Amino acid sequence: MSVKQQPPNLGALFAVFARIGILSFGGPAAQIALMHRELVETRDWLTERQFLSALSFTMLLPGPEAMQLATYAGWRLRGTLGGLIGGGLFVLPGAMVIMGLAALYALAQAVPWVDALFLGIKATVIVIVIQALFKLTKRALKGRVATWVAGMAFTALFIFDLPFPLVIAGAALIGYLGWITPIAAAQAVPPAPPANGFAHLAIWGGLWIAPLGLLYLTAPNGILLEIGLFFSKLALVTFGGAYAVLAYMVQEVVGDFGWLTTGQMMDVLGLAETTPGPLILVTQFVGFLAGFYAHGWGAAVLAALLTLWVTFIPCFLWIFLLAPQVERLTALPKLQAALDGVMAAVVGVIANLSLWFALNVWFGTVTRQGGVWLPDLGSVIPQAVILSVLAAALVWGGKLGMIPVLAIVAGLGVAISPFFG
Repeated sequence: MSVKQQPPNLGALFAVFARIGILSFGGPAAQIALMHRELVETRDWLTERQFLSALSFTMLLPGPEAMQLATYAGWRLRGTLGGLIGGGLFVLPGAMVIMGLAALYALAQAVPWVDALFLGIKATVIVIVIQALFKLTKRALKGRVATWVAGMAFTALFIFDLPFPLVIAGAALIGYLGWITPIAAAQAVPPAPPANGFAHLAIWGGLWIAPLGLLYLTAPNGILLEIGLFFSKLALVTFGGAYAVLAYMVQEVVGDFGWLTTGQMMDVLGLAETTPGPLILVTQFVGFLAGFYAHGWGAAVLAALLTLWVTFIPCFLWIFLLAPQVERLTALPKLQAALDGVMAAVVGVIANLSLWFALNVWFGTVTRQGGVWLPDLGSVIPQAVILSVLAAALVWGGKLGMIPVLAIVAGLGVAISPFFG
């Protein structure tokens, strides 16, 4: 399959990425599959090799790989304006939904039927994440060594609690040494266009730090600056997409800052899973609630907008700096092998987060003992387990889509709640 000689016009590009942004439910794996269908299968705008190379490369960057993949695809087709269209439309629909959901959540907390509704959503999300994990596994695990790498990544995180960058570096080294069957063979690519790296660094770096500088001058001790700095750090130190971010974010938000409780974080994550756009929009939800609990509605809106800014402006910076070199770099056999190792490790990363999420939905108490997250079996939440089983039956047995299953199981959560006190 070859790329069209003429790039799509801006109207077609806008329409396709608007469709992707509105329909991009289900987390990174489902969103990447949607982009693959729209850009590679339905339209020959990108080749399979170009898509996989960009996907592998974005997994090495800090931040949400699906959003960065959309930005790269737009850039590849129509330059910087295309990148803004691709990345912007991938984020904005979900951001608007998250803003509304955060406001409703702030208003409706401690209402019993709302808690039951959230339980149904979270129980369904477990199934959605597992389904997405299976799809990613089929694409990323080619050969026995790749499967071992995924297993080792899971063990390193779940049992030994090793730093995520160390796990990714180890997987990249295994791939680099040639121990993993390549997902696709390297091929020659045309010369890269000029990168204009200094201009992109100045523009996007300046946009990134501008609100932080303003807050430092006007409210250096306020919560808005604290929120902006934390999520800026998150944008720099987290690799492998939203699922890799979650454990670190929960630890900081709940344990260090005390902005939210563990239960509230689980509610936020469950709701974020039900919205279109990147799962990393969970940061916007957290920012909104942190501002709300500190200073009310005005601070909530400002905190949410600030969180969006410092989370996604860096994504444009990374892509516009590096996009011209993506295909050239990923065409190098050794580097491609290293990136294939990273893809295998990300399967283990997502499996780790999926299990952590399930434990915290199904049990009221989960603690780390001997390096392993273990539930208190006496704290099992039977209605959560029942709802997850029903969701699995509807997804895999009934072949229903995600939205109908979410609606059905959330409603059942409300219906059965009186029977469980």
